[in-house]
Amino acid sequence: MKKVTRILLPAAFMLLSMGASPQVMTSNQTSELWTPAKLLEQAQHLRQLAAKGDGSASEKLEDYPHHYTMLAFRSRSGGAELHENFTDLFYILEGHGTLVTGGAVADAKTTAPGEIRGSSVKGGASREFKTGDVVHIPAGVPHQMLLGDGEIVTYFVVKIG
Repeated sequence: MKKVTRILLPAAFMLLSMGASPQVMTSNQTSELWTPAKLLEQAQHLRQLAAKGDGSASEKLEDYPHHYTMLAFRSRSGGAELHENFTDLFYILEGHGTLVTGGAVADAKTTAPGEIRGSSVKGGASREFKTGDVVHIPAGVPHQMLLGDGEIVTYFVVKIG
């Protein structure tokens, strides 16, 4: 026991002197487990909202210190987006379409601090996505989801900032 204390105590002081401190759990710092089936079930009301609106609906699920999670549904193509301060990580729960990334946002307008929207992405690279794919879009990269007639997509989003 003395030997362990002689090793652990100096290590703890070294970590504290380097700025490391214990993480205090807050009420929103719990682990989460979402199954695809549960997320798809939860997304049913997003389908209804999208049908009554412009073909797109999303909701924030949880806030964390450096990221938050969302659930999103689309039955139409989206406009161009650029998030200056957030990386997007998508897990495609169902559906397929085309993702355009890179290039520039056409008709760019700032809609909120660090959030730019436009009519399309010009000069970007197009790639198809489908159920089960994971998409990573770094902060500052223009992107746009394109869906063909009758296509839908439901996806889980992690916004990392």
